[in-house]
Amino acid sequence: MSAPKPRIAILGAGPAGLEAALAAAAAGCPFTVYERAPRVAGNVRAWGHVRLFTPWAMNVSPRMRRELPALAGLDLDPAEPPTGHQLADLLLEPIAALPAIAPHLRLGTTVLSVGRRGLLKHEEISSPARAARSFRLLLADDAGREWTAAADMVLDTTGSWGLPNSLGDGGIPAPGERALAGEIRRDIPDIAADPADWAGRTVLLAGSGHSAQTVARELASLAWEAPGTRLVWVLRKPAPDWGSPVADPLPARAALAAEAAALARGSHPAVEARLGTVVEEVARPNGRFRVLLRCSPAAPAAAEGGAAGLTADPAAGAAADPAAGVEEVSVDRVVALTGSVGDHGLYRQLQVHECYATCGPMKLSAALLGAGGDCLAQTSHGAETLVNPEPGFFILGSKSYGRNNTFLLRIGWEQVDEVFGLLAARAGTA
Repeated sequence: MSAPKPRIAILGAGPAGLEAALAAAAAGCPFTVYERAPRVAGNVRAWGHVRLFTPWAMNVSPRMRRELPALAGLDLDPAEPPTGHQLADLLLEPIAALPAIAPHLRLGTTVLSVGRRGLLKHEEISSPARAARSFRLLLADDAGREWTAAADMVLDTTGSWGLPNSLGDGGIPAPGERALAGEIRRDIPDIAADPADWAGRTVLLAGSGHSAQTVARELASLAWEAPGTRLVWVLRKPAPDWGSPVADPLPARAALAAEAAALARGSHPAVEARLGTVVEEVARPNGRFRVLLRCSPAAPAAAEGGAAGLTADPAAGAAADPAAGVEEVSVDRVVALTGSVGDHGLYRQLQVHECYATCGPMKLSAALLGAGGDCLAQTSHGAETLVNPEPGFFILGSKSYGRNNTFLLRIGWEQVDEVFGLLAARAGTA
């Protein structure tokens, strides 16, 4: 008699989660997909107005194409990069609506914690006895109701948007940051959809990645049309590495990097880049944010072109201590886009071996640190790199890369194939 198929809990209904759901359905495994948002692809919709760098041809998996023939009837230019909303509405929503997937979705359901029935983290370390115990999931809905569910296998595809990095120096919160947590923006605002809400404002933007570059470009564009709109752009590194636009195979990414570099050099009179600068303190005493900035001794005092050495506006205030490289600025908005990492608190009671540098699974992180290179050159590193000491628990998708930012959707699909290949191989030897 063959062994029963494992019950699979899939955490997150984004691209990797729905790919895993398709694979589970094809393998005949009972599965449930838990999604915190009221609709599938909640994380993707959070930046839905932003256009991806990669085209449609790179964002639809072979499995999705096979399972959703209706895609052939859509007018999707394979060379055109979709927005997040287009990816969710035209691809992920129809996938979720398939008869093989829809009955297994639990939308508006948050997974709070995952443990093993009857065991704590330090008990039965990587033993057969531990593998024999089912997983226990603590769930909650928006009304505050909590309950538990069981699974034999857990695939964590909750993504890398769980825990935003702090604004302060050294990755810890700046004094005052925690008290103002609800007033500091940590997402990519849709400035084009509501320009009046940003026009004439002075904004402090922290971060140098693609999200921050996107906001800097949008605010700079708005400033041409709305005089009085100003941006103080705080960049931790004196010389951010944005790659070579000439060598970048993705035109949209190359264009963004080139525009960001120009803005940091002082190409726009309303954008003031603070290179090699960190946030020391943040407060909001009188409706405006008061932010204390500290410039690294090795950082330039002003960006090339001179604009970055100006104060934020006539009301911004003078430098608090010019000799020490400390400056106080007064701004209307603070947007912190300093990166984020997946919520590892979900599996605090599981035996997950994480990399001390990237927060990703150790075996995969070691392979990635040794590989290097651009995201388009990434390949999957094999099923063994996905295996944790915790039997039957896998971290897939962008969360598996931790702080490494070279993840590509194609890698997530390959990871799903590898995990279900392991499952099939184990079933064959049972």
